[in-house]
Amino acid sequence: MEMVELREARVGVGAFVLDGEKRLLLVKRRRDPEAGHWGLPGGKVEFLETVEAAAIREIKEELGLDIHLDRLLCVVNQISATEGVHWVAPVFLSTLAHGCAANRDPAAIEAVGWFDLTRLPTPLTVATVMALEAHGPAGIPPAPSEGTCGWRAG
Repeated sequence: MEMVELREARVGVGAFVLDGEKRLLLVKRRRDPEAGHWGLPGGKVEFLETVEAAAIREIKEELGLDIHLDRLLCVVNQISATEGVHWVAPVFLSTLAHGCAANRDPAAIEAVGWFDLTRLPTPLTVATVMALEAHGPAGIPPAPSEGTCGWRAG
């Protein structure tokens, strides 16, 4: 496989959104990386935007939801020299404040759903698997000091 030159690290953000029934909000990706995989909603951080503001904005723009950020769950480092990927993405444990999930970005999102943490769809994105590991079993989040996760390949 040919080595792809890394351009620069990109900053993204994700939201681990739980509703009142403790179901997790996931979106099925249309675009690479990981097209066809279910993942946490989120997106790119814009210039001069805080990661917290980016998380709230992305969920509102893509899904029409208002969320409350409870705390930082983990930081995902998704790095692959062979794929030319380098993303750093804080993931926030979040709760639904208001709204009904609707796909407002059908070019990027194939489907949207709320899922019981014990019955998640597959395949899941790497970042989602890492956030689930940081979250802990069946709705019991770890202490805040335990919230760093990362992935590195190639």
